Amino acid sequence: MIKVDDIAFVRFNAPDLDKMETFLSDFGLVRAQRDATTLYMRGTDGDPFFHVTHLGEPGFVGFAFEAKSESDLTTFAKNQDAKVETLDGPGGGRVVRLTDPNGFQIEVVAGRAALPTLSLPATDLTNDARTQPRRNHVKRLHGGPAHVKRLGHCVINVKDFRASEAWYKQRFGLITSDEIYLGSEENAFGAFMRCDRGDLPADHHTLFMVGTGTPKFNHAAFEVTDTDDLMAGHYFLKAKNYAHEWGVGRHVLGSQIFDYWRDPWGHAIEHWTDGDLLTASWGSRKAPLDDLIGVQWGMQAPPTMA
Repeated sequence: MIKVDDIAFVRFNAPDLDKMETFLSDFGLVRAQRDATTLYMRGTDGDPFFHVTHLGEPGFVGFAFEAKSESDLTTFAKNQDAKVETLDGPGGGRVVRLTDPNGFQIEVVAGRAALPTLSLPATDLTNDARTQPRRNHVKRLHGGPAHVKRLGHCVINVKDFRASEAWYKQRFGLITSDEIYLGSEENAFGAFMRCDRGDLPADHHTLFMVGTGTPKFNHAAFEVTDTDDLMAGHYFLKAKNYAHEWGVGRHVLGSQIFDYWRDPWGHAIEHWTDGDLLTASWGSRKAPLDDLIGVQWGMQAPPTMA
């Protein structure tokens, strides 16, 4: 087992790279590299890419974790009887590829070279009922897409929750943040899992899996600058007549403000901001289905998000 540090990227196939790039650009991603058969997209952070599209029949291929070091990657490869290969795409690096119990391609990468960071909108002052620092200063927001900073998590539906949970934890050292149960706590069917970064905080979940019985991509989530940025992006996408799925609202588990959309081939992707950050010492909790589908404010989950 190794302890992965974060999620690295998601992979898809699509029959039209122009159409995918247009949508992702409107969603707030930036082209990192493209050739005749592959599109790599990035955000404002230095990650060389976090969304990959290969030319082909539409579908989800899998996702990748970031190892803490190339040494960890080499150890992992030996323990899994797998080989270390060269990773294609901007930033280079090395990769080990596995197939999980649901048929998804799971990659572990290390040694990727960072790209220069891109500018986020400047932090602006905010007046509220507690403090009013914004004086003689009017607020004017940008027009256009949200500014996507990074990939935060991936959600998959799986055949057997316990079998998939064991497979991922035994290899990647993930920690359960919230285990989801139906009826009684013994009837678990899913879990939000985070990276074990010790005393360094990690997102509430890097991977969420739901035991629906049928393997399927559920969604991938991308962090934007702040709530204003998320809302500006919402109305920009709405004006472009893209397919909106769910939001805007604030989740119970993970606490983030969310907004879900569909890409041109029906894959759900999320804008989010203001999510929970947890260290390893926070431990694990159990939560009922109502907390999973519930919101602290905003619209309730549509059936299509299952």
